[in-house]
Amino acid sequence: MLKLYYSPGACSLSPHIVLHESGLPFEAIPAPTKTHQLPDGTDYYTINPLGYVPLLVMADGEKLREGPAIVQYIADQVPEKQLAPAYGTLGRYRLMEWLTFIGTELHKGFSPLFNPAMPAEAKQLAKDRLVQRLTWVDGELAGKQYLLGDAFSVADAYLFTVTNWAAFVGVDISGLANLNAYRARVGSRPAVQAALKAEGLGK
Repeated sequence: MLKLYYSPGACSLSPHIVLHESGLPFEAIPAPTKTHQLPDGTDYYTINPLGYVPLLVMADGEKLREGPAIVQYIADQVPEKQLAPAYGTLGRYRLMEWLTFIGTELHKGFSPLFNPAMPAEAKQLAKDRLVQRLTWVDGELAGKQYLLGDAFSVADAYLFTVTNWAAFVGVDISGLANLNAYRARVGSRPAVQAALKAEGLGK
């Protein structure tokens, strides 16, 4: 059985959602980013020396790090679910394009806002840049259900997860109508609700 190490509300929510979408059997193990102590008292650093989440451990003990790699691996275990376009198609490269953009331009863009040592001026610069990027995403979502069109993909789990942080760090996305409608659409999916509930984040 697959094991996912996660921290509630962190970027690991993305593969947590995808595991629920996949229907694959898995165990979700909390690995809080503040304490790095697992429920059984184990030091998480002994499992992942980098100390961060997500981490996917396969039945044979093989470990896979980094959210964009993990969600594609999960999707490829259940091709019938169509959580990712097939390899070799332009659609797959569009998916990787989105996963890379979300990871480098949005996910990392939020990082300074969670750092209490970051000066206010630097935080404002980070917020301004994020709003620019998210405004562009809002335009890309015009007339589309999901990032790749009419079908949900693993990139949607990642974008939903990252944009969840906006409210917590004071990034105002209230004026981005397409993005907010999209977030409501993704958020209403049963798998998303199940992952949020499992992480103690449900309504």
